[in-house]
Amino acid sequence: MAPSAPVSTCKKAWVITGPTSGIGYQTALELAKHGTVVLVGRSKRKLDAVEGEIRSHGGQAVSVIADLSDVTSARRAAREIAALDLLIAGMVNNAGIMPVKPFTTAQGWDGTFATDHLGPFALTEALIPALPDGANVVFICSAVEDPERRLAHMVGFRGARYISAEASARGEWLGGGSKMAGADAYATSKQGNLATVLGFSRGFPRLRFNAVEPGVTPGSNLSRDAPAGARAVEKVMSVFAPFMKSFSTPKRSARVITKVLTESGTTGIYYDEKGKPMRGSKQVNDPAFQDRYITETRALLATLPAEA
Repeated sequence: MAPSAPVSTCKKAWVITGPTSGIGYQTALELAKHGTVVLVGRSKRKLDAVEGEIRSHGGQAVSVIADLSDVTSARRAAREIAALDLLIAGMVNNAGIMPVKPFTTAQGWDGTFATDHLGPFALTEALIPALPDGANVVFICSAVEDPERRLAHMVGFRGARYISAEASARGEWLGGGSKMAGADAYATSKQGNLATVLGFSRGFPRLRFNAVEPGVTPGSNLSRDAPAGARAVEKVMSVFAPFMKSFSTPKRSARVITKVLTESGTTGIYYDEKGKPMRGSKQVNDPAFQDRYITETRALLATLPAEA
């Protein structure tokens, strides 16, 4: 079945997670040119600053406080967004982390897997009933999930190491992975994002689900927990990023993401840093694997007590 036609009203609203720094911040500013922006993040102070900046340029924005590492908080945010009674034309699942030191969430789950996959999954699925036909949902993914991605391999990644959703929630990954701290958790979580996009594009034909790989983007704030030396290297790389293959900048990534979100009439497409279709790993392109990842994620989230 073909996806429904795009939302065709000028009074649109766009939801974005992680809008206070890096790619998310620049994307929020771009989206403000296309309607009201719903800013979803943890820090009220930072959200207020972005909201104020958007308003100072004549745009409209509203903030919803949520910690995506906490699935209960993500689901609560979905209810708050729906209660705003806005015509949501699309949403960007941008928030992501790759911490050097593992941590556990309010549910006792691995922090990276929860923040990068479980929280966005729960937020999106809870918000789907409130989305009009033709709304576009974009997940910011990463090619590091692909073990055959040469650049990712060169910097230390070894692809996604998925065993099951339950194992991932415990911080357990398939053997033979990366020696780089946090790499297996991040790659596996990002594979979950892409599996969700590809699976949901088949499961929810009235909506559009797409993914964007923003490229290697110094200044994205993903390495905020990295050692000082690594952050210094990233700062230097940001100068040369516009001229390097597979590299990008937060502003350039924001333009690509915004174009996919506001103009694309497609569904189930994975876009690269230039806005061109690309392919993920052989594993994630298998519909059976996509369905398994989604089914196991739902089963894990179903173990949480229902809120009143």
